Amino acid sequence: MIPFGREFFKMSGSGNDFVFVDTRKVPPGPLASPEVIEAICRRGTGIGADGIVFLEDSNRATVGLIYLNADGSRADLCGNATLCTARLARELGIVDGQQGFTIETDSGVLAARFKGNGAEIDLLPVTEVRPDAGIGLENGERRMGFALAGVPHLVIVVDDLETVDVVGRGRPLRRHSSLKSGANVNFVKPNGDGTFSYRTYERGVEAETLACGTGAVATAVLLTDWGLATGPVRIRTRSGKELGVRLSGSSSSRTPSLSGEARLVYRAQFGELPGLQTAPSDAGVHTKAVKAR
Repeated sequence: MIPFGREFFKMSGSGNDFVFVDTRKVPPGPLASPEVIEAICRRGTGIGADGIVFLEDSNRATVGLIYLNADGSRADLCGNATLCTARLARELGIVDGQQGFTIETDSGVLAARFKGNGAEIDLLPVTEVRPDAGIGLENGERRMGFALAGVPHLVIVVDDLETVDVVGRGRPLRRHSSLKSGANVNFVKPNGDGTFSYRTYERGVEAETLACGTGAVATAVLLTDWGLATGPVRIRTRSGKELGVRLSGSSSSRTPSLSGEARLVYRAQFGELPGLQTAPSDAGVHTKAVKAR
């Protein structure tokens, strides 16, 4: 049963939206169940989100998080969810608004800071970069590469971003037989003003999302390797918001910094979700989600 009346926070990172629950004192319990996560994230009948985030104490960092996709699957990293974690940590008084701090994710401990109206995080070096993914191109596709930016990504340069069948093309590529763990699929096109626009089919959500932070990172790395981008890369999301990616280090080991929106939309309490029973907020919440490391 889900705890009726338990507080949550709705947050948005450039249109990538999340339900956050502070589990530092009260574990998530039934909120960690895939069926509950799916009900919460379902648009129209639930709260609606790309995933759910559990804010945690950490003995390795200032604050920790667990990220679960809308289908209940656990992801090592979500860039925009990590940016939103930084903002929520400030709102809850966990961090000072002026200082740098660290966030523990399943991909490792990341440095974070506030930047303008948003936040910036330093990800771990991007690995397994393959400028040629070895997958056949279709009409309107110019090149396709692969990069592991905390989670795996395919990046495809296309002629026309508006006519791309993100779901029809992205879904089979997401499970391509050449990929060990599947991948998110990003379609990108230069804008002509030094910026780029992209669209993402996101695994775990199994649909197009309005933004993807790690997708922006993987896209920036491959655009740089292809000679299509230099210096900081500005990438426009489907929501119209912009993500920034700075790359440091050598071409064999690039360390990215991701910056973008981290917006607190509202704070509220869980009520009734279709097909799920509810219980008082202090009942049935004593089973802590187990980390899969």
